[in-house]
Amino acid sequence: MESVPRRDRHVQYGPYVDGPDPLAPPFDLRAAMDEIGRDVMEGASPRSALQELLRRGTENRRGLDELTRQVWERRSRLQRENRLDGTLQEVRELLQRALDAERESLARDDGDDARFREMQLDALPSDTGGAVRELDQYQWRSADAREAYEEIRELLGRELLDQRFQGMKQAMEGATPEDVERIREMLDDLNGLLAAHAAGQDTQQQFGEFMQKHGEFFPEDPQNTGELIDLLAARAAAAQRMLNSMSAEQRAELMELAQQAFGDPRLAQSLAQLDAQLQGLRPGEDWEGQGRFRGDNPLGMGEATRAMEQLGQLDALAEQLAQSYPGARMEDIDLDAIAEHLGEEARVDARALAELERELQRQGLFERAPDGSLQLSPKALRRLGESALRDVVDRIGARRGERETHRSGASGEATGATRPWAFGDTEAWNVPRTMLNAQLRRAGGDERRLDVTDVEIVETEQRTRAAVALCVDTSWSMVQDGRWVPMKRTALALHQLISTRFRGDDLKLITFGRHARTVELGELVGLEGAWEQGTNLHHALLLAGRHLRRNPDAQPVVLVVTDGEPTAHLESDGNAVFDYPPSRETLQATVGELDRITGLRANFTFFVLGDDPRLAAFVDGIARRCGGRVVAPTLDGLGAEVVADYLRTRR
Repeated sequence: MESVPRRDRHVQYGPYVDGPDPLAPPFDLRAAMDEIGRDVMEGASPRSALQELLRRGTENRRGLDELTRQVWERRSRLQRENRLDGTLQEVRELLQRALDAERESLARDDGDDARFREMQLDALPSDTGGAVRELDQYQWRSADAREAYEEIRELLGRELLDQRFQGMKQAMEGATPEDVERIREMLDDLNGLLAAHAAGQDTQQQFGEFMQKHGEFFPEDPQNTGELIDLLAARAAAAQRMLNSMSAEQRAELMELAQQAFGDPRLAQSLAQLDAQLQGLRPGEDWEGQGRFRGDNPLGMGEATRAMEQLGQLDALAEQLAQSYPGARMEDIDLDAIAEHLGEEARVDARALAELERELQRQGLFERAPDGSLQLSPKALRRLGESALRDVVDRIGARRGERETHRSGASGEATGATRPWAFGDTEAWNVPRTMLNAQLRRAGGDERRLDVTDVEIVETEQRTRAAVALCVDTSWSMVQDGRWVPMKRTALALHQLISTRFRGDDLKLITFGRHARTVELGELVGLEGAWEQGTNLHHALLLAGRHLRRNPDAQPVVLVVTDGEPTAHLESDGNAVFDYPPSRETLQATVGELDRITGLRANFTFFVLGDDPRLAAFVDGIARRCGGRVVAPTLDGLGAEVVADYLRTRR
């Protein structure tokens, strides 16, 4: 077969429609989880943290707050640039043109009839509606005046229909009496259909006959009576809101002018009957609202009604974007409305946020608590722990010139697992795995017999266990002085390290304020700061000692993070006693429990936050007493110091 000459090939490009955009930037779930985790650790619930992320947006996408701001800006501009009296203004101009032409014609006639007609014109009511009504039976002398007056009637009819039916203003230009009669017949049939529906009758057949006869007036192609009612009720409600937004005088003028539409009051009466039925069938529509328009651009009745529809759509869109109602979901956001009012890029941003929320849910990063609230799943906590530990390792390496190591222990006992060799590794090679890697590489066309990338080594693990008690201060000063999140990230990093690299170790997380208690990682991450006086290190050491005694075969390690000297202790009846400055009883109880744990040959490290001289003196004294260490880290360096100290203790 002959190839087609290049010049004859025709290539057309269009939007990608077969599934998600393959060129769209991928979701950075790790960055999203880091942001959510930070907010949760600051005291926000997982649900509110997720909502906050969606409100802020991501690096590549605008958030809901920015989209909402644009919605309100669009709404404000619509009201700021337009006003609603365009039809009244046009009617006034046509009326003045008719009167001027008629007076000019009468001025050329010296007869009594001309003078009488001039008196009639001078006696017209001052309001536009009354004047147009009085001229209904007037016999015009001037053809130009008669034409202008008839144009008023035609304009009013077209505007009234344009309020309720799409495209009717253009369709009814130059309407003949037969066209007007067809409109009246359609309205009569429509009112009959709605009356039957309101009475509970099955109107499907009647609806089909109606659409077959009058379907040209409904390009939206509703499929049943309910859809037709929804369509018409939304427009009728917008028309009512438009009237509500006008002054009482303007509203009265329009209502009176409506009786002159096409020179027949029956049209206005049929529309009024239609509005009444729609309001009864759809009372949930906004029939009472209004808007304040203050611009210079006059809108006709149809245009003004559409402007009110746009205001309603923008209000609904703002509510969807706010996500503040019960059961709100990103799927509730009308993407077509977003595109219509804010542009296609805004639709892409909103869809991306919805997909991000859906992906976070799909990957199991959230789960329902027994009380129905949303909470971080173990998988999410692991991801937060990975992030915290990665930051800690980077900081340790930068501080000491160390590199990350994959060695789990120092005793060299094989775990049964292997891993690729890295520069500096001294473990034995796993020969079968190494040779297999070389064979697979050579099968792919690489002629080299052995390459450094083929090498896998035997992973080893230190089998000595450690029982670790991490005691973290949760008194109000930790929240007040910005130490809350660094404390939680420290616990995350240590928990991640132990659960992945030192699985034989037993970590217990202990919080202490007025009282102390053991907590799970998820509980600590979601812990909210509360006003509570007291730093009960005595109670924390009691719980730490209980944990160490339950692991008699493990190396005991106690890590204490605090920013205040002990100001509370636990009495024998379980009540906590608070005293500031610390009472003798509190200090004696704390030191006594410290001595009991020291008897277990525990390794102590005290991490002192802040620069309280009383705390420094106290910690220095108890560290000397138990042979422990004192570290005074910066907030940014807290996690690195705790993890490094844990690793040093194990070595």
